[in-house]
Amino acid sequence: MMKTAIRSIALILLLLGFLGYSQSKKNFSGIPNILQKIIPNDRTDSWVLVYNSYGKNQELRTSAGKPYYTPQFSGFNLFPDEDSFYYIAYGSGGKMNYITDLEGLKKFVGKIDNAEEAAIVLTADGYMVDEEFKDVAGNYYEDAANYYLDLGKLTSKECPYQKTHYTLTVNKATGAVSNVKDNGTYIELYNKKCANNPRLLKIQKKEEPKDEPKKSTKRK
Repeated sequence: MMKTAIRSIALILLLLGFLGYSQSKKNFSGIPNILQKIIPNDRTDSWVLVYNSYGKNQELRTSAGKPYYTPQFSGFNLFPDEDSFYYIAYGSGGKMNYITDLEGLKKFVGKIDNAEEAAIVLTADGYMVDEEFKDVAGNYYEDAANYYLDLGKLTSKECPYQKTHYTLTVNKATGAVSNVKDNGTYIELYNKKCANNPRLLKIQKKEEPKDEPKKSTKRK
């Protein structure tokens, strides 16, 4: 009886430890590292991931040998408003192909094989790994069935500039997003020209001058 109880307790503790480990959040390790986790579904002879900054190309990853490719002058970003960009060149059936936008990147990734690929696919819908705010918009955890990603999204380019963070549930088997939880705004910036800038409104708001008492015009 005692042995059975001990075994049961040990099994429960082991299960709780596994669940705790599987649901511990992990920060994404940066956009270049995320892109290097790509496992393309379609057959390719070779492919290369290139990072372009100020017109200079840097090859971040090559697969099955280095293909001969033409440098590109435009590409995709996983984070909005960046000066640099990425592109992928790959050979298939003796022909060179280039990925320079997010929709093309999504098709190249194909079936989701890991959490990084899930984040990449979601960028086509406007979500992003925000490297400045990884605790709220750049992490994930997983279980046997799903990835759970905390990602950011640019929700306003007007005044105020605003980003919101979401938790997205992505099915491992199908890649479908089964739930999107809105966690609210995590950054909100005003500039001097914003008509709804609260600081500006506070400065502009002045107390109306009080009327001075009128002097008597009666003679004594």
